Amino acid sequence: MGLAPLPSFRHRAPRLSYRRRRGRRVQLRSRPSPFLPRPLIPRIAIYAGSFDPVTRGHEDLIRRSLQYVDRLVVAVATNVTKQPIFTHEERAALLRRVIDDESRVEVRQFGGLLVDFAREVGATLLIRGLRAVSDFEYEYQMALMNRHLSPSLETVFMIPSIDTTYISASLVREVARFGGPVTDLVHPVVAAALRERLGGSIEGSRP
Repeated sequence: MGLAPLPSFRHRAPRLSYRRRRGRRVQLRSRPSPFLPRPLIPRIAIYAGSFDPVTRGHEDLIRRSLQYVDRLVVAVATNVTKQPIFTHEERAALLRRVIDDESRVEVRQFGGLLVDFAREVGATLLIRGLRAVSDFEYEYQMALMNRHLSPSLETVFMIPSIDTTYISASLVREVARFGGPVTDLVHPVVAAALRERLGGSIEGSRP
């Protein structure tokens, strides 16, 4: 006994509905076929931080997150509890120079609630990096609060690459202030900016 042939799933044209009105057929609203592809909505994510300065760890997370989203908005936040080395505008400018080869990345500045900024740019995902277990408690609380304020906004945690796990902006600032080598920790553009800002005391670790 032979097997029945499988049904064809080729795209079909929309079916048209008709009805009789005064002896003639009148076309009604067409019904879309379930086999036609639906328009795709771009998935937009936000990666927010102070980026003072942007590190190789930040850069790694930005590039890897593009595997999962269509567009990434890197949001440079104003943190009133920190004394930054670079201004808001300088940090945004450095980020643009570091990732200028990624057309799907947009760098923007923002202040206020992140959920409000997400609505403004149409983002549905927040990208957050977890370097260590100690980061999780704070990030978990922030994720729950953001969900409370905007239930449709999801938070995605990403683990950094092995060779960038130990890098943080605060450690880079401390090493730079004391003239330590930061070339392996930040992009050359950022290393030059740190050197200029901190009086030219920084030496690179590569020839």
